[in-house]
Amino acid sequence: MTDRLFSVVICVYTEDRWEDILAAVDSVRHQSHPAREILLVVDHNERLLARLSERFTDRAGHEEEVRVLANAGPRGLSSGRNTGIASAQGEFVAFLDDDAVAERDWLRHFAEAYDDPRVMAVGGRTVPAWASGRRPDWFPEEFDWVVGCTYRGLPPGRVRVRNVLGGNASFRRTAFDAAGGFATGIGRDGDRRPLGCEETELCIRLSQALPGAVLLIDDRSVIHHKVPAARERFGYFRTRTYAEGLSKALVSRSVGTGKGLEAERRYTTRVLPAGVARGLRDALLGRPGGAGRAGAIVAGVAVAAGGYVRGALRARGGGATFSSGPIPRRRDAPEVAA
Repeated sequence: MTDRLFSVVICVYTEDRWEDILAAVDSVRHQSHPAREILLVVDHNERLLARLSERFTDRAGHEEEVRVLANAGPRGLSSGRNTGIASAQGEFVAFLDDDAVAERDWLRHFAEAYDDPRVMAVGGRTVPAWASGRRPDWFPEEFDWVVGCTYRGLPPGRVRVRNVLGGNASFRRTAFDAAGGFATGIGRDGDRRPLGCEETELCIRLSQALPGAVLLIDDRSVIHHKVPAARERFGYFRTRTYAEGLSKALVSRSVGTGKGLEAERRYTTRVLPAGVARGLRDALLGRPGGAGRAGAIVAGVAVAAGGYVRGALRARGGGATFSSGPIPRRRDAPEVAA
């Protein structure tokens, strides 16, 4: 395990997160399993690119273990990640959100899972760090994916899953040789509508390309993800759930409805009804937020369904395009063993 070399990719796009970016980098620098390198990929922001390049270059003009790269593709998170993958020098590529910090053993637990050669991807547990200091009473844990975090309903421990969550995940570098990179046109694009699911689509493609591949989540690989005040409001909750529906429609178009909605069926038929019942029970017992949580679950499902229908109609009409393909290795990224 000690020789497993990780390239950690952090995609960044705004100077407003300057302190968050530095905190994310610092958390990777202090891992118990040291990273081979940290790649900061800047998404079409020349000022931020220059500022980070200056910050992570020593007085002799040499880069530190942090390399700063410009997104080589179209604007958006998917192409930023693909830029990092193309330059990665490690045998494994891990992804960390730019407004998150990783616990000390984050990479160590990832590395342990790769002792099994069938394992092609490992994700972790993402814990919300609420700007207000506490979870809003009305916000159901079943919808923590709205703020990029691990949600109630995922099994505990180290378990096999359909897909990992992109802000806290790792892959063998060879997984991208088999399946291609993240699809552009599905995920986030700067300040536009908060779409997602690019990691879901990639993981399903990976399993189709390598039928024996194992994808895991290990909840000991923990990161803490900052949730700004604006995302604690119901308006963002509504916008994000609608965008998720749009994204799921694109995933289904890419990999088929069966695989694209396989995990969602269990989530909507088992996890969410249990959440509604729990919220109503809390309301009857006089606990704060119970009715609000039950109502938010119902609203979230309805809004996401509306987004899915809209996205499916748009896709059929040719109004949505996305693409994925092989990621060529850059000259500074040598071949690595599987």
